[in-house]
Amino acid sequence: MKLTMLGTGMAMVTKCYNTCFALQDQGETFLVDGGGGNTILKRLEEAEIDYKSVHHIFITHKHIDHIMGIVWMIRRIGQGINKGEYTGNVTVYGHDEVIGILRNMVFALLQNKVTKHIDSRICLRVVEDGEETGILGCRTAFFDIHSTKDKQFGFSIYYDGEHKLTCCGDEPYNDCNSQYVESSTWLMLEAFCMYRDADIFKPYEKHHTTVKEACEQAEKLRIPNLLLYHTEDSHIAQRKALYTAEGCLYYHGNLCVPDDLESYEL
Repeated sequence: MKLTMLGTGMAMVTKCYNTCFALQDQGETFLVDGGGGNTILKRLEEAEIDYKSVHHIFITHKHIDHIMGIVWMIRRIGQGINKGEYTGNVTVYGHDEVIGILRNMVFALLQNKVTKHIDSRICLRVVEDGEETGILGCRTAFFDIHSTKDKQFGFSIYYDGEHKLTCCGDEPYNDCNSQYVESSTWLMLEAFCMYRDADIFKPYEKHHTTVKEACEQAEKLRIPNLLLYHTEDSHIAQRKALYTAEGCLYYHGNLCVPDDLESYEL
């Protein structure tokens, strides 16, 4: 399985794209979030990911830097269906609130030639806390991260028989999700900024965290591979080196601080 970070930044970045990523296996693509606009289409193209391979999409929560790109994906897929280019169906997963908002936006903003495919070829599927399904031929479990701001879900996907990747959304790890996070081969955590810059970016006020705390959590959980994302972009040229240097003080596994479009073989 291959993971490609299509975007790595928090909501207000301008030097990179908002956090979203794709998982690929055997020619199929699972898209997680869409960023804040139609740059998702550009990012997929730059990553050489054919939109026609996207048959599963998951939206973690309703914030515009995660959900708006999915409206563009639905438009692109709907147009592809009409042209006979896109075969099969696409399922968009999310909790009840986010699917309700997406449905309202789609019908308010897109033309009937696209919306006519909703609930037939384009399925908007509400998932519950703890619900499991199959994505990319792999067992996938969704879970409520118990956000203090807005309702948000993460997920775990079990691949290659014995491995697991877990995404905790864009808020700090919560112990109530231990059953999903523990024993993960790969763990994806947000790191809004470096600990040294906390007074500048004030991550705690936004219920975010720093590189230091994310790495301490992964070290405590004995996670072998940690990927940090959803960051500020003031250090974009040096971000990888700076975040890695700080993180390695607290975490001794394989620490990944990706740039946009960077990929990993899981």
